[in-house]
Amino acid sequence: MMKEKYSQKLQRLQELLLTTILGDIPKIAFGPQLRRLLYRNLFAVMGKQVYIQHGVEFINTSAIEIGHGTHIFKDVRLDAKGHPNNRIYLGNQVALERNVDIGCLKDTYIYIGDETFIAPNVCIAGPGNIRIGKQCMIASHSGIYANSHNFADTSIPIKDQGTTCQGIVIEDDCWLGHGVTVLDGVTIGKGSVIGAGAVVNRDIPPYSIAVGIPAKVIKSRISKELLTSSPG
Repeated sequence: MMKEKYSQKLQRLQELLLTTILGDIPKIAFGPQLRRLLYRNLFAVMGKQVYIQHGVEFINTSAIEIGHGTHIFKDVRLDAKGHPNNRIYLGNQVALERNVDIGCLKDTYIYIGDETFIAPNVCIAGPGNIRIGKQCMIASHSGIYANSHNFADTSIPIKDQGTTCQGIVIEDDCWLGHGVTVLDGVTIGKGSVIGAGAVVNRDIPPYSIAVGIPAKVIKSRISKELLTSSPG
């Protein structure tokens, strides 16, 4: 047990040293090339041609996998700390734009499939498992939260009543408009479009167009009549 704790501390020290020294070197000073070369041994897996801009924060890199050609832009935060079973997986050619915050808590697996684009200021948080499929687009200021607070007992502060975590699945080829919130226990079916500002608290069938608070399906993309206005 002591040996394991020492190993974890040593790993964190190495992680901090490298990311502190190299993390803020800008593009003009070959920062991305240096990070790609010297970060490689920190991560569980790091593919070829990964681009990491300056100001990115990584925590528990040994639990993070990054696929080929993935781009991680300024001020992104990837936090896999909190439990030995935590994992963050970024597929090939994923793009995380500025200020994206991805965080585990306990027993969390966050999976983002190939060619998925996450726009600026998106928050993705456990502790429940989160699976985002291939070729998805998630617009800025959206939130994906795989947990919910219990609040039934009015004699106990809500913060002391614990949480539930069922997990979230967003299937391939989905488009979430600006400011969408996805709550715990939800599956959004393949090819669906969620309108800007919607709150998704129930399952959405494949190829649906859903809008509102809470989100309601108003059209099917495979019907003859399609929604013509932009979702966000």
